[in-house]
Amino acid sequence: MKSWLLLTSALFAFPLIAQAGDGKDVQTIIVIGKAKGYLATNSVTATKTDTPLLDVPQSIQVVTRQRLDDQAHYAMADVVRYVPGTTIGQGEGNRDQITLRGQNTTADFFLDGVRDDVQYYRGLYNIERVEILKGPFALIFGRGGGGGIINRVQKTPSTGALSVGGAASLNTFGASNISADINAPLSARSAFRLNANYESLDNHRDFFGGERYAINPYFAFDLGDWKLGLSYEYVNDDRVTDRGIPSIATVAGQPNRPITGYNSTFFGTPGVNRAGLEAHIVKARLDGELAENLNWSTTILYGDYDKYYANVFANGAATGQTGTVALSSYIDPTRRQNFIVQTNLLWDATVGPFGNKILLGLEYGDQASSNQRRNGTLSSATLNLANIVYPTVTFGALSRDTVSDVQVFSAYAQDQISFGEHVDVVVGLRYDRFEIRGTDRIGTPRPFARTDEKVSPRLGVVLKPQDNISIYGSYSQSFLPRSGDQFLTMTTSQANLEPETFTNHELGAKWDIRPNLNVTLALFQLDRTNATTPDPNNVTATINIGETQTRGAEFVVTGRITPRWQISGAYTYQDARLTGNDFVKLAQVPEHQLAVWNRYDVNSSLGVGLGAIHQASQFAAIRTSATTTRLPAFTRVDAAVFFKVSERVCFQVNVENVFDIDYVSDAHNNNNITPGAPLNARFTARVKF
Repeated sequence: MKSWLLLTSALFAFPLIAQAGDGKDVQTIIVIGKAKGYLATNSVTATKTDTPLLDVPQSIQVVTRQRLDDQAHYAMADVVRYVPGTTIGQGEGNRDQITLRGQNTTADFFLDGVRDDVQYYRGLYNIERVEILKGPFALIFGRGGGGGIINRVQKTPSTGALSVGGAASLNTFGASNISADINAPLSARSAFRLNANYESLDNHRDFFGGERYAINPYFAFDLGDWKLGLSYEYVNDDRVTDRGIPSIATVAGQPNRPITGYNSTFFGTPGVNRAGLEAHIVKARLDGELAENLNWSTTILYGDYDKYYANVFANGAATGQTGTVALSSYIDPTRRQNFIVQTNLLWDATVGPFGNKILLGLEYGDQASSNQRRNGTLSSATLNLANIVYPTVTFGALSRDTVSDVQVFSAYAQDQISFGEHVDVVVGLRYDRFEIRGTDRIGTPRPFARTDEKVSPRLGVVLKPQDNISIYGSYSQSFLPRSGDQFLTMTTSQANLEPETFTNHELGAKWDIRPNLNVTLALFQLDRTNATTPDPNNVTATINIGETQTRGAEFVVTGRITPRWQISGAYTYQDARLTGNDFVKLAQVPEHQLAVWNRYDVNSSLGVGLGAIHQASQFAAIRTSATTTRLPAFTRVDAAVFFKVSERVCFQVNVENVFDIDYVSDAHNNNNITPGAPLNARFTARVKF
């Protein structure tokens, strides 16, 4: 690593930002946002300042820890299914992948506001809340984030009291999960928290299985004017790579549909399809008060990720209900080291009658990657559905061998200006310098490089006719360099293209009907220029499609309807298409999405939960032909029962897909489609001391 990087890290070696209070009457050292049951009221993520969500001029949905527990969510896919406007992708059976406002991404994930962009499955065992921010957020997060981002907020230590908690669960497929959460005050000004998790994986699909385990010790110290947190997380994930089922033609000239009758059939090679990850993630953060109303904060994150996946998968539509399916295969190992430093200066200042919350920030990132790919040779290039015999596979010479290094420098400024009690303005600019240098080492080494310098603006206006109501308008931009979100390679033609640009216009209103009940409404238009998309006819390539536009509306209600009844519900309408060509629809964007989850406490010991998800039909890949696969609409109902034995022990049963419907859960392209799980139940026991 270059000497000036070492100097930069030394200058910023006081890792900082304290996140806003958690709403509990305990002595937190590093605090993480206020929440009341299902309702979050504050966040530092959207503006990097402690700001009520009512005053943030953009759409944000927060999934609190209580809701994660009540719905028995253990994976990001579970969370996203209950967040309309966001769809989960299959991720080729080896990673989290989402579509936000029509923009598909594997990299727009963050941990406590710091980039977490490696392709893997993220756990929730050590997470206090998950924040889904909609619309481009380059000012706060830099490149990418064209449709929005997902930020996980980590559990932090507290000096309040010694607490020991744990949970164990088992579902009817045989999957199990056990976790522990220990908070130990070490002194009046220091504390330690340990979160650990082990998960045995299983589901409704043939041959699927695996295990995942992780551990996260976290130390926090109150140093008087400064507060320091040191966290280390180790993750080990090993599982079967399952890319689902293919499509089949319907009527000639009409969209293909997912093949039926094969919901459990494995379209791979048992023993070959495997994905593995080992990750070490170190995070340091500190916040301190330099003077009255002047705070300085920095976060440093280092991550080392070693990942591979091998897969055999359907590479074409079935020729008939008992016909054949073309197969393909490859193995793909990746190494990544991320070093990211983020520092912020926050000044609360009053100038005349105007209040100002001024944010000045710098960010530096160095991300070194190496990636290889070997294509497989199959003993049979097709799978005969009338007599399934899985092929053997051998992996040949390297078809891709690249190394790359990305260096990013960013500087940003933001001011939240209060014009009295009824008008707030958020205005800011971010400068990013994104430099990639790499080498394609196949044959004669071919170096590739590109440097982009972009300025991303943000403007938001919030009108507050009364304290509990806000009406806002916002404009924001983001960009994505031509190396994509994983920097694996860059062709000569890509190196000559400008970055993709995302521009969002949004109007909305937020209303705290009561302190514990909120509704929001947002209307938005997201325009993407210089757009690319995965090629539906070539799973390893992308195509340029020009300009796209997503228009839509969102309505969200969160909080307590009555003292015993909590709700988290949302509806989203989206129309995502190629600008100037209404036939070309964007992939994995249903026009209508509705998700609602309710918990009703019958008494102090017994509670019940009821939820439903509805998704309209959507295209598995960008619709470029009349036969592009259409995924059918579905409505799924879930339920739960909670029983509190004592203050220390409680049990719950979560039932998924109560009416046992057949549906498609997610997809990667036209012929990698995941069938949804049938009726199943998960039994959970929780203890705390």
